Amino acid sequence: MTSTDAATGRPGEDDGELDPKRWQALWVTLVAGFMSLLDVSIVAVALPSIQRGLGTDPAQVQWVVSGYALTFGLALVPAGRLGDAMGRRRMFLFALAAFVLFSALAGAAPTAETLILARLAQGLAAGALAPQNSALIQQLFRGDERARAFGLFGAVLGISTAVGPIVGGVILALAGGADGWRWIFYVNVPIGVVALLLAARLIPRTESGPRGHIDLIGTALLGGAVLAVLLPLVEADSGGLVRLWWLFPVAALLVAAFVAWERRAVRHHREPLLDIRLLTSRPGYASGVALGTIYFIGFSGVWLVFALYFQTGLGYTPLESGLAVTPFALGSAASAVVGGRLVARLGRVLTVMGLVLVVLGLAVTGVVLALAPAGSAGLAVAAPLLVAGIGGGWVVAPNTTMTLRYVPVSSAGSAGGALQTGQRIGAAIGTAALTGIFYSELMGNGNDFRMAVAVAVGAATLGTVVALVVGILEWRTARRHAGLPEETGSGDHIPPDLH
Repeated sequence: MTSTDAATGRPGEDDGELDPKRWQALWVTLVAGFMSLLDVSIVAVALPSIQRGLGTDPAQVQWVVSGYALTFGLALVPAGRLGDAMGRRRMFLFALAAFVLFSALAGAAPTAETLILARLAQGLAAGALAPQNSALIQQLFRGDERARAFGLFGAVLGISTAVGPIVGGVILALAGGADGWRWIFYVNVPIGVVALLLAARLIPRTESGPRGHIDLIGTALLGGAVLAVLLPLVEADSGGLVRLWWLFPVAALLVAAFVAWERRAVRHHREPLLDIRLLTSRPGYASGVALGTIYFIGFSGVWLVFALYFQTGLGYTPLESGLAVTPFALGSAASAVVGGRLVARLGRVLTVMGLVLVVLGLAVTGVVLALAPAGSAGLAVAAPLLVAGIGGGWVVAPNTTMTLRYVPVSSAGSAGGALQTGQRIGAAIGTAALTGIFYSELMGNGNDFRMAVAVAVGAATLGTVVALVVGILEWRTARRHAGLPEETGSGDHIPPDLH
């Protein structure tokens, strides 16, 4: 039975029987998603090796990390919309194949320029892959199963960010030699090929959405806005915030133009890149995007601060530095899986509980790092990082579930892409801001690493407090929508006053 999507005016998707291979398909997509998200952070520990191996300067090699993050963020919303229109299975397979190909090219790169170009292309492929994950969950699962699936997705998201330095350190330790860094990229190839073959077998074929209009102008406006925000941030280490500050007002103008253009597209009954009405007609969507963006400012940025402190300040190896923050990853993984089962019953209160634990864990971590002797700092932060990790597992996945809860399946790709775009922007802001605070404090207090890391972690804690305030406000609002049915794809059961 086909129905009409009341929020967008488009035909909805069938609510037919659930695919019997949906859980196997989910695990394959999660493995692919883990690889693409891991590559955001795994390369950071290999930068010194890459610099020595290719004989390049620090500013140039920094683009191996920054370029990936930049194109990743640019691709999310357009790729999500293409997945909605062309079919998520097709987009997933295409993006995964491209990711594997460019991973191999990055590993074999003979020069820094080739490596940077490969990483830019790899980031585009990863950005095209990411929104298909959340959209496929929307498509394949319903009700409590969907919450459990998002719980696993959240675990992958949290673990991939936290264990990147650990995995990178292990690979470098095992590979050794001047070219050991190449295995940071080569490791994606066999895993990606197996995932590609399994995905082709397990992900079900579905009818594509309408393809009559591709919003090229909307794509250009949004892409320009994301580029204008991210470019000064990814260039922050080389003075980008000072040189390129003027891009921030340009980004604001482009966002305004994008919103006006998307509203015009809706008025003329054309397919928009991102239906702006999702921000006003779907309960929890706008606040969920805001919460995710703010949370990722502290969540993503703090890992580089930890790496700088443990490796530069205390002389840890990359592997030892990664192991010091492992409790967060373990706590996040365990609680995210449990959270997927709890979110259907607790709703937004689970996100609030998680944020409280993250604030508590980070605050104690900052105090401990300021006071603990250098020799025992890694062990001393294990308990508070474990608490923060448990809380983190109750933030990302439940927030994704609640943010997309009333989004029509027909718009799941673009809506999920917008959510992840906010997270990528938050991660870029956090990385630039927290490392800037760390270095500023370090230079201002006579190279006191303990005080520098404490101040930076304190700033991350304050950012998480802001996310907690947003979560509490949304929790109170969500109680008014507690009686609404979850979106299952048709959209016609959402009351008219929400449109």
